[in-house]
Amino acid sequence: MMKQEEFYEKLAGDADIKTSQPAPGDVMDMWDKALEEYDEVVHIPMSAGLSSSCETAIMLSQDYDGKVQVVNNHRISVTQRRSVEEAKKLADAGKSAAEIKELLEAIQWDSDIYITVDTLKSLKKGGTAAAIGTVLNLKPVLRVKGEKLDAFAKSRGWKSAKKTMIKTINEIRTSEFGDCDGKKDLYLDAAYTGDRKEAQEWLDELHEAFPEFEIRMDPLSLSVACHIGPGARAVTLTKILHVN
Repeated sequence: MMKQEEFYEKLAGDADIKTSQPAPGDVMDMWDKALEEYDEVVHIPMSAGLSSSCETAIMLSQDYDGKVQVVNNHRISVTQRRSVEEAKKLADAGKSAAEIKELLEAIQWDSDIYITVDTLKSLKKGGTAAAIGTVLNLKPVLRVKGEKLDAFAKSRGWKSAKKTMIKTINEIRTSEFGDCDGKKDLYLDAAYTGDRKEAQEWLDELHEAFPEFEIRMDPLSLSVACHIGPGARAVTLTKILHVN
């Protein structure tokens, strides 16, 4: 398995890096091994709109007589991790794999990710958000909502891009997530690509903007970093699934 540092070294060296779904045999081997110890498996791949791995997993799971439940709740990277944590809570509460799948998919649209990138190089190479353009010092803000990674806004410079993301999070808290009671009902997380020390300033800014939240910062998955390059900053808002 490639480490984060190795990946960015290769990316800086203009290596031809592409993403690919896991081999079906590897996925089934993982399930078979898990089923030696557990009765059921909940499999949470990245959003079906961003990778064919979800559709493939659903097809493969049909041979497991319901013992493998594949969740398509349109999450990726740090929000996908939150889904895994929610699934663990539900399992600990005695929910079956089928019940966990149903509950997670019921809140599939209750998550937003906003990302600004340091360079357009990886975006242009991968063909992502190609309509953004190449204006000098342009920092595009991208949005991952459900099945899509789209251009959301165009900002001049880091300061403006980060202000746009913070302003947008504040707006959707009172619109799309207007029924939520702050940190009781929402996860607000930070994310980055590249060096964590360099990303610390972004985490500090979010703490200042949203002091009521306990904000966790994690690296974006390499499957995302492959398309947006190093130096990106992101903020996510995800509704908490309360376990009854």
